Formats: sequence, C-alpha cells, structure tokens
Amino acid sequence: MNLRPLYDRVVVRRLEAETTTKTGIIIPDSATEKPNQGEIVAVGNGALTDKGELRALAVTVGDHILFGKYSGTEITIDNETLLVMNESDILAIIVDDCDKQESAA
Repeated sequence: MNLRPLYDRVVVRRLEAETTTKTGIIIPDSATEKPNQGEIVAVGNGALTDKGELRALAVTVGDHILFGKYSGTEITIDNETLLVMNESDILAIIVDDCDKQESAA
C-alpha cells in the first residue's frame, strides 16, 4: 500500500470484532457492531502548530488504538477497508500487559 496521510492524519485498519463472549456465547454477525479498535498502518508528518512548525504525532505505525464510534472516513484500497482520521479522533493507545512488563524491566 502506497498511502501516506497528510499532517496529523493517520490510516487505521479495524481490528476484527469478537465473535464469542468470554463466557462462550457466540455472537451472530447481524448482532455485532463495527469494532472501535484498530491498528495504525500509516501516519502523517505531524500537526502544524500556531507558529507553523510541525509537532510529531503521539502515535506510531503498529500502535493499537481506541477511537470513537463515528470517527474517521472509510476508504477502500486493494479490497481492504481502512479508516483515515485525525490524531484528535484517537481516544487512547491500547497497551498490552506484555508491553508493560518489557518497559518495567
């Protein structure tokens, strides 16, 4: 994929929705919502400040993120549906327990 977003925009691939609950109940496709978690596949150069300087983004390629239900614009490239959104639409970066242990060592 040759796509580079501009400024403070990021390209996100949605993570697959859970099809089974923790208790083992299978959720049918018709009852599932689009997931609000994704993986960043491309980032822009940075956000413009009031002084006209570029500020680096807080997220990087490969980060798993949480975003709002109606955030971003869906695009289709190479038969894959992706989201393009502003950095401000990202609510949080999801940190795995494994990442916490590695950073503490």
